[in-house]
Amino acid sequence: MSKTLLKVITVAVAGFAAGILLAPKSGKETRKEIKDKALEAKKYAEEKADLAKEIGTEGLATVKTSAKHAGDEANEFAKSTKVSAKVVAKEASKLGAEAKTRAKRVADDAKRTAKQVKKDAKTHLK
Repeated sequence: MSKTLLKVITVAVAGFAAGILLAPKSGKETRKEIKDKALEAKKYAEEKADLAKEIGTEGLATVKTSAKHAGDEANEFAKSTKVSAKVVAKEASKLGAEAKTRAKRVADDAKRTAKQVKKDAKTHLK
């Protein structure tokens, strides 16, 4: 509750009390009026408290629902990530095997080329 609203309510209550106490009525009438106004204020406060409780309950339900949705999304994301990781690992394994095969071919070609260069050098340098 804001300070301004609290001040307005305080001033209103003080004005009401002063009005009742200074009004030209009998003590019995004044006491009855104070009692009636107090009961009215109590009923008003109870209604506002019930409304606040209802709003709080609805807010809590909304938070719980949102938290459940967020949890479900996180679980789905985790599952998707796990599947993606398996696919990436499988592809990496395939690429690794292919790289190994190609590296062996390059090494074999380099050995053949080296032998040929050595042979050609012996032939031409004699």
